[in-house]
Amino acid sequence: MGKFVISETKNGGFVFNLKAGNNEIIATSQVYKAEDSCRAGVESVKKVAADAKVEDQTVEGFETVTNPKFEVYADKAGEFRFRLKARNGEPIASSEGYKAKASCMNGIESVRKNAPEAEVVKA
Repeated sequence: MGKFVISETKNGGFVFNLKAGNNEIIATSQVYKAEDSCRAGVESVKKVAADAKVEDQTVEGFETVTNPKFEVYADKAGEFRFRLKARNGEPIASSEGYKAKASCMNGIESVRKNAPEAEVVKA
């Protein structure tokens, strides 16, 4: 079972990592100024992850989908990444870089599976 781990940054901000059952990080948040805001970000991921559609920006002429959504894109290094956007269009979680697009898509499925029921712990 997955879990959200909230931790404080060196600059006094807060971030969360969604970890899969094997303790691998599958998604990370932006830096929040307050712990309450970080926890609200966790709740947003829990609410939208399972039903968010996928917008694959790596294919030519991709179809734009409405928020909430997972955006799949290639970074400057040519690796595949995803970001989860909330209903308001704000990014709420993002992935590491993946060499293969299939691995990126597996990461999205892992977020969908783990996020809704994941416990929240503070590091």
